[in-house]
Amino acid sequence: MPTILCYGDSNTHGTVPLTALGQFARYPKGTPWPDVLAERLGADFDVISEGLPGRTTVHDDSVEGGKRSGLDVLPAILPSHVPVDLMLLMLGTNDLKPRFSVTAAEIARSVERLVLEARGIVPGLDVMVIAPAPVRGAGVLKTIFEGAEVKQENLAPLMKEAAARQRCGFFDAGGHVTVSPVDGVHWTPEDHKRFAEALARRIVDHFKSVTGES
Repeated sequence: MPTILCYGDSNTHGTVPLTALGQFARYPKGTPWPDVLAERLGADFDVISEGLPGRTTVHDDSVEGGKRSGLDVLPAILPSHVPVDLMLLMLGTNDLKPRFSVTAAEIARSVERLVLEARGIVPGLDVMVIAPAPVRGAGVLKTIFEGAEVKQENLAPLMKEAAARQRCGFFDAGGHVTVSPVDGVHWTPEDHKRFAEALARRIVDHFKSVTGES
């Protein structure tokens, strides 16, 4: 049974679009995309969700606090789930916050560094890089993500290039998801479902190519 680790941020966690800063809610079990993915793939796959709201690629967050750097906690999280057959890596949205002062190219390079770190922990690990859905300036997160719409231009193509350099699979969430107009960052239940269904088809094809099945 292949094990799939979903490593991401609040949209992997299943955060409901925010209407007030500091007030967080999570969709019920079965709604976040890792749960839908598990249901679509069926009993032949084990899908593990590891999403943390506010998680970045490689940056500590002095404003939000906590262990937000995906790079720092990966050495603890990844070994706790081995053997892992595929890691789905969807990070980069929170890096767009102006407090981190990074470019789209630097975000893509940070994702690449996460791939290298993961393979240092689990040699030869199969990784699929997922470019996050583009954010919009809206609601209570508009100022938190000020400038992100411009900064994220070319982010998906740059992530695709990074994935290719590391011989990773690639999937663009923006081709299937439009962020909620409520806060411009998080997803509706319908988008979680649509994303998971498209990703499930991609994963099935991916494992067929790995195993040589037709």
